[in-house]
Amino acid sequence: MTRTGPTPGERTLRRPELSSLWQTVHDRLSSGRPVTRVRLGPLDDAQREALADLLGLDRLPDVRPSVALARLEEAVTELCGRTVRETVTDLVGPLADRATERRRQEDERAGLWAWLDAHDIVRAQPALADWAASCRAAGLVGGSPGRTRALLTDTLAVLAALPAHAEPLPVFAARVVRGDSHALDDGTRLSSLVLRALAALHDTDPPQSAADRRALWTRAGVADDELSATVLTAGLLPGGDGSLARVARVCAEAGQAASLTLAQVRAPGRLTLGTRPAAVVYIVENPSVMALALRRFGPSCPPLVCTSGWPNSAAIHLLRLLADHGAILRYHGDFDGEGIRIAAYVLDKTPAQPWRMTAGDYRAAVARLAGGPPPGRLTEAPWDPELTVAMAGHGITVVEELVADVLLDDLAVVGRADMA
Repeated sequence: MTRTGPTPGERTLRRPELSSLWQTVHDRLSSGRPVTRVRLGPLDDAQREALADLLGLDRLPDVRPSVALARLEEAVTELCGRTVRETVTDLVGPLADRATERRRQEDERAGLWAWLDAHDIVRAQPALADWAASCRAAGLVGGSPGRTRALLTDTLAVLAALPAHAEPLPVFAARVVRGDSHALDDGTRLSSLVLRALAALHDTDPPQSAADRRALWTRAGVADDELSATVLTAGLLPGGDGSLARVARVCAEAGQAASLTLAQVRAPGRLTLGTRPAAVVYIVENPSVMALALRRFGPSCPPLVCTSGWPNSAAIHLLRLLADHGAILRYHGDFDGEGIRIAAYVLDKTPAQPWRMTAGDYRAAVARLAGGPPPGRLTEAPWDPELTVAMAGHGITVVEELVADVLLDDLAVVGRADMA
């Protein structure tokens, strides 16, 4: 026979006065934890009477009764032959498992922060470790690991694309962030995260004013002027008839430094680096070291590029251009906290390799000094984890000028690369 409606037992379970009972039991069973008793209430007289009828009690329960789940199970089974779980699923809805869901969310959060800590960009520039820790401390965006990962993915994509190509901020944003020219507008979450990361790289406080924010974007090559962004070279003798090759050659042949603009680097024209299998270009952080090299070698100066501290967009793009044309790049900078961060940045943004930047090189330099200023905040040197350990132990800065004689001796051995 076809069933036409609820049985008397089911009608008893569906009494409106029992709805708070089933909702409370449903909530407790959805916790994912073992349940033996359920605390109800406060119940009014009608609810207490309905509960007494359900459980077969000879008197009304307390206003806030504690009901044993086993007793409720017996009553429900006797009335309709089903379990409490089946009953609350039918009356309230599917049961959840909040404990399992919490564990899943905890695993997802842990996976998110582990992913960020191990990301290639964070590992390549350890100064970003503090930024990654601050992201973790700030928590999830909207409580969602997925939304947070998407935002961090965009942030890391922006950091990977810096320094920019002297583009206005909206143009840079559209190129890097899925065509969204407003993605890096002032006040957006993405803009704030990127600027905090740049502040960590440059060891400055997060920007508090529009002027501070503009200054950080400018350091990152966004809206850099194609003429004011320049890079110093010496001894660079590329072949070709473009303005870059001609200016570099004229200055090198005169034993002078060349100041190449970003515009020249971006549009170099025809460029060759000679017939050698691989010309070596040496990179220094400080213009004074380049000046010493020119004084010693004159027109025979080996190829040098100077970043003048933190490299601007002209410097990074020139180094990439030289590498694309077959040059091997070697970098040296100051042995202090900022010098290590600059070196990590150059090695991450270009194919350059360290040049006399190991812990052994630092110790050898310190042995020649009577003392020096402290190195400041130190972050790991990705190419030699022992380097900053040694620097912390000695507590002495070694600026590049103090080892210039060693660097110039290296250049003397190498001699000028045949780049004509």
